[in-house]
Amino acid sequence: MNMPHSSRPRVALIAGPTASGKSALAIALAQATGGTVINADSAQVYAELRVLSARPSTRDEAQAPHRLFGHVAGTDDYSAARWAAEAKAEIAAAQGRDSLPILVGGTGMYIRTLLDGIAPVPGIDPAIRAEVRTLPVAQAYDLLSERDPDAAARLAPADTTRVARALEVVTATGRTLAEWQRAKVGGIGDQIDLAPLILLPDRAWLTERCDRRLAAMFDGGAIDEVAALLARDDIPPEAPVRKAIGVPEIAAMLAGEIGRAEALERAQAATRQYAKRQYTWLRHQPPADWRRTDSTDIINQMSNFARIV
Repeated sequence: MNMPHSSRPRVALIAGPTASGKSALAIALAQATGGTVINADSAQVYAELRVLSARPSTRDEAQAPHRLFGHVAGTDDYSAARWAAEAKAEIAAAQGRDSLPILVGGTGMYIRTLLDGIAPVPGIDPAIRAEVRTLPVAQAYDLLSERDPDAAARLAPADTTRVARALEVVTATGRTLAEWQRAKVGGIGDQIDLAPLILLPDRAWLTERCDRRLAAMFDGGAIDEVAALLARDDIPPEAPVRKAIGVPEIAAMLAGEIGRAEALERAQAATRQYAKRQYTWLRHQPPADWRRTDSTDIINQMSNFARIV
């Protein structure tokens, strides 16, 4: 996905696990280059979750142009494909202003979809989807083993979501999900000159930052934010915004099921697990030639990165 410096338009990418310092680095780089910060975090798109998603504050946003932050209503059916389309438009708009597009986030699906494209799987017949989704996961896995044994071999038998997705695709289309994925379209990885930087700081340092930031969120408005979200009748319980880290934990606290200390502890644990998954994906999945750093010095990171952008 990474291309050598060329006549293709330059795009910077700052990726890292939650609480790794991505936002501060992106703002510093934008100020140094006249760039535009473009969100690539799946939680920070939602208007309802500024505090709990660690979205840049209004003060931060005033320091450099920011795009695709808090622009989606929790009622919307948002997806990686929609984000990629919007990101392409914002990249083109920034380039039209001679402003360096700076993608910042840790959502691997967003990054992959933008750079590599998306599998052109046709819409699934709602009747087939409903039938598949109501099956016990063990039965769905047995059917998948018959119809798409390669997918079954790759997936955990208890992975309800992925097993159902693979089964509904092969049932509805007659082609496996892997076949569709090999025909990905719409990626811009071969059209841009990508300058990536992956932040992989010391894990103990990252854990401490995750815990401290969650405590600050609880003190800084996250509880009121979730209370307002729960009061909305137009956002169903299964909506992604209601499943964001911290929302279920605070919801349980507000319902009187657990105390504040336990809600905070649970949210901190969920955040640490999420950061661990992001860390693992970013360490192993992106191309080996993508620049990686374990530095926690934002100023030093910015200076070094600015030289190659």
